[in-house]
Amino acid sequence: MDRDAERTPDPVVRPAPHRWFWYALGGGLPERHRGWVLHDTTTRTWWARHVLRTLVQLSVPIALVVVFLPAPLGLRLAVAGGGIFLGLIFSLAYMPETTENRVVKAGYPAGTATAARERAGLASQRAETERKRTAAARRAARYRERQGR
Repeated sequence: MDRDAERTPDPVVRPAPHRWFWYALGGGLPERHRGWVLHDTTTRTWWARHVLRTLVQLSVPIALVVVFLPAPLGLRLAVAGGGIFLGLIFSLAYMPETTENRVVKAGYPAGTATAARERAGLASQRAETERKRTAAARRAARYRERQGR
């Protein structure tokens, strides 16, 4: 096993707002936030967090277009909307790769975030399967009870 698989999980230390903003723009975080980066890219809402980071990245050029483009406001807003749409499509197309790059930048080996999300998905599926089996067994018991068997 590699060094990271043997070590205890890193503590999840949320960055300050200014550091999170830098992280959302693509910058790195200090070592103490390493566990939070892994959490951010593997938690159940990792895709929504990715979309939020993308919107933060798009906000700067979109604001510049809306403010400085020499055109009527309606056209500037249409251009901004098209930019947001295309930016989100591109971002969603490369979402796993982008989040994996953030994890690598934090010092984890490539593939760590994807493997963690897959493990969590399998655990969730197992729990759901067990819940459904238990519910089916209860329904079968009720049916047998009603039938007098």
